Amino acid sequence: MKIHKAAFHLVVYRKRTMNNTNLLGFILMGLTDNEEIRQILIMLFLLIYLITLLGNAGMILIIHLDLSLHTPMYFFLSHLSFLDISYSTVITPKTLENLLTSNKYISFKCCFTQLSFFIFCCGTEFFLLSSMAYDRYVAICNPLHYPIVMSRRLCCVLITGTYLMGFIEVLVTVLYMSSMHFCKSNVIYHFFCDIIPILALSCTDTHDTEIMIFIVGTFNVMVSLSTICVSYGSILSTILKINSTSGKRKAFSTCASHLLGVTIFYGTTIFTYLKPKQSYSLGKDQVASVFYTVVIPMLNPLIYSLRNKEVKNALIRVMQKRDGSRH
Repeated sequence: MKIHKAAFHLVVYRKRTMNNTNLLGFILMGLTDNEEIRQILIMLFLLIYLITLLGNAGMILIIHLDLSLHTPMYFFLSHLSFLDISYSTVITPKTLENLLTSNKYISFKCCFTQLSFFIFCCGTEFFLLSSMAYDRYVAICNPLHYPIVMSRRLCCVLITGTYLMGFIEVLVTVLYMSSMHFCKSNVIYHFFCDIIPILALSCTDTHDTEIMIFIVGTFNVMVSLSTICVSYGSILSTILKINSTSGKRKAFSTCASHLLGVTIFYGTTIFTYLKPKQSYSLGKDQVASVFYTVVIPMLNPLIYSLRNKEVKNALIRVMQKRDGSRH
C-alpha cells in the first residue's frame, strides 16, 4: 500500500513532537483519486471559478457604475456578490491545488483560517438573504413608504448587522474548536476544512463543542429563515390581493430570483449541517458541499441578472458609455 508523500512527511513531524498531542497539520483527501475524474474536475472547477469571479465582479462593477441601480435592493446584491467571490476564493483555489498536485497537506493554521472565513461567509449570507427578503417585503407591501423605510441609514445598519452575525458565529465556533486536541488520524476526508470532518479527528470529548456549534448554527438559520418566511408570507398575501394578472406577475417577478437563490442556499446547507450526526454521509455531503461552496457562487449572478431587466439595461448603458468614450 502506497503512502502519500505528504502523509509520510507529516508522520515524521509527529514523531518529532511525540510530547505534543496536537497535529502540525492535516491531509485533505479531496474528492477522488481517479486520474480521469481528477482531470475533469480540474477543468470544471477552474471554469466555474473563472465564471464566478467574472460574474460577481461584473455585478459589483455594473451596480457601482450605473446610477439607476443605486437602490437598497442592488446595494444588498453587491454585497452578496462580494460574499460569493469570498466564498469561492476561500475554497476553490486550495481544492484546485489538491487536484493538480500530489501535495494534499494543509497546516493547522491554514486549515482553521479557511474554516473561519468559510463560516464567516456562510453566517453572513444567511442574514444578508433575510435582509434582502425584508427589502422585497417593504417594496411590495408598502411601496409608497419604501424610500423612507429603506433609508440609507437602515441599509447600513442591516448590512453591518449581517457581517456582525457572521463574525459572532466564527468567534463561537473557532473558540470552541481551538480547545480540541488532535492525536488520532490527520486525514480529513473532505476537500476543504469543514466542521464535521475536523470534529471527527479530535481525541477529546467534542460533545459540548458540537452542542454549542449546533445551537449557534440553528439560531442563525432559524432567525434568518423566519424573517424570510414572514416576509414572503406577507408578500404572497399582498400579491393575491392584486386584481390584475399583469400586476401579480410583475410583483412576483421582483422577488422570484431572490426566492430561488434562498431555496438553493438554505436547502443545501440545512441538508449538510442541521441533521443528526449518525446520518452523516461522506459522498452525499461532499456533493452538497461542492454545490453551495463552488456552484452557488457562480449561479447567483446568473440568477439575479438573466431574470432582471434592470441589470440587463444597466449593462447595455455601461457598454454604450464605454463605446462612446472610445470615439
